[in-house]
Amino acid sequence: MTKPLWFDDCYLKEWSATVTSALNNEVELDATAFFPEGGGNPCDMGKIIKDGNDFSVNEVKKRDGKIVHILDKVGLQSGDKVHCVLDWERRYKVMRMHTAMHVLIQTMFKDTGALVTGNQIYPDRSRVDVNIENFDRDLIQRIVDKANSIIAEGHDVKIYYLPREEAMKIEGLVKLAVAMPPNIETLRIVEVEGVDIQADGGCHVANTKEIGVLRITKMENKGKNNRRLEFVIE
Repeated sequence: MTKPLWFDDCYLKEWSATVTSALNNEVELDATAFFPEGGGNPCDMGKIIKDGNDFSVNEVKKRDGKIVHILDKVGLQSGDKVHCVLDWERRYKVMRMHTAMHVLIQTMFKDTGALVTGNQIYPDRSRVDVNIENFDRDLIQRIVDKANSIIAEGHDVKIYYLPREEAMKIEGLVKLAVAMPPNIETLRIVEVEGVDIQADGGCHVANTKEIGVLRITKMENKGKNNRRLEFVIE
């Protein structure tokens, strides 16, 4: 199994690894900080270097429980010692977006009881779908303004682990309308201190002050009790 290095260090930019499997331009590593696409989060990009030869990481996917790195060319073999470099600018934008999403969702949940029916994060924009009836723009703007005030307060973001049974007793841990955390013994918890706590496997900033300011760019009615809010951070 590949060790997911981002689990414990979201700020890791470079690391050494060993290729454990190679098939054409797809490789697995014994350890990686490249986040695989999933949970509404985009994959990381970057490069893997072997003897001065760069292999661009164009996609990272989770397949049958394995983390697969899809490269721009073939050439790596099982057993190769490599050095990996993350596209940090892209990753950091996603981290800021992801933590902003947590604050926004918690603020909306607290004020309206709305649950998330879908979401997608990109480096330059994000969207969240919620099961809310009243999608009045003034109401949503007030929620966004409140989220921005919370972000500006500078709350620390902690990552730790809890047994599933203990974690599931935490009120408000699950804010998804149709999904639950994976059925595993230990859950990775992301806590925005004093604001939000969720089971989450993604990457986050260490303090909300790193996020910036949320700005609504679009609101859509996507069906009964399903409303879409798109935003950017500045």
